[in-house]
Amino acid sequence: MKSNRPVTLFTGQWADLPLEKLAEKAAGWGYEGLELACWGDHVDVARAAKDKAYAQSRKEILAKYGLKVFAISNHLAGQLVCDLNDDERSDIFAPKSCHGNAEAKRKWAIQTMKDSAMAAKNIGVKVVNGFTGSSIWHMIYSFPPVSDKMVEDGFKRFAQLWNPILDVFDKCGVKFALEVHPTEIAFDIVTARKALKAIGNRKAFGFNFDPSHLHWQMVDPVKFLKAFPERIYHVHMKDAAVTLDGESGILSSHLNFGTPGRGWDFRSLGRGGVDFESIIRTLNAINYSGPLSVEWEDAMMDREFGAAEACQFVKKLDFPKSDRVFDEAFGE
Repeated sequence: MKSNRPVTLFTGQWADLPLEKLAEKAAGWGYEGLELACWGDHVDVARAAKDKAYAQSRKEILAKYGLKVFAISNHLAGQLVCDLNDDERSDIFAPKSCHGNAEAKRKWAIQTMKDSAMAAKNIGVKVVNGFTGSSIWHMIYSFPPVSDKMVEDGFKRFAQLWNPILDVFDKCGVKFALEVHPTEIAFDIVTARKALKAIGNRKAFGFNFDPSHLHWQMVDPVKFLKAFPERIYHVHMKDAAVTLDGESGILSSHLNFGTPGRGWDFRSLGRGGVDFESIIRTLNAINYSGPLSVEWEDAMMDREFGAAEACQFVKKLDFPKSDRVFDEAFGE
């Protein structure tokens, strides 16, 4: 079955597998391409930024299995650009030489995101997906009291750190697509608008639409698409379920993914609460023609079963936009 748009698999959750092994599996599951994560052995952006032969080798590996690449993604480095980096959790995203040093991690992350733009150019793709991090996410609940200035300063800090990165994206003819997500500078429609305003609405910055992160926050994913029709640079297909039981809340109670009792969790496609039918219709309405990239996450399902099932789910769901109203044929 062939879909209207390319159906790809984001390799971030598969970086423990060599790229060639994953490409072979993905082709067998029916995918048409891979969205390459910039960790594991999938893409080394520092190398790809300088070595065009290496950059092209990423495409050549995929081509052996009939696959293409439409985007690369560097969420881990992107997170460290604006993140406070004040605890050991973020050490795993950066080289050991930076561990325990917040500013060293930030400096590495900024250069790595610039390298990501150059790597994308050398690979031949126009979009880099990722995170921005946020210096104010820890202020999400306003106690101790948070002033308007503190919030505004956070958006100014985002612009200060990301504008020089986006300058490199502009030079490379590549766009950055933020996956709107809790812990990022933009996590809903209101903050997405503020983020765009902070950087002067420059075209290099847009969004990697992922409905799962909006759904559990009770933000309407379709409304997000309608709010930013010209800024949807890439689309993730991922599902989530709100599982409130009267004991846990929407903030998840410090329970890890897959733990019974969480207030929400990710689900394999079609097994959660996201209205994908409305999303496809809206993508058609805004003329989005890029890939539908499965980001497979379901802590309670075998990932190979889930990835294969998700591919077929998207192919069956997607359909081309009509070029006419159905009853126009009555007059022909």
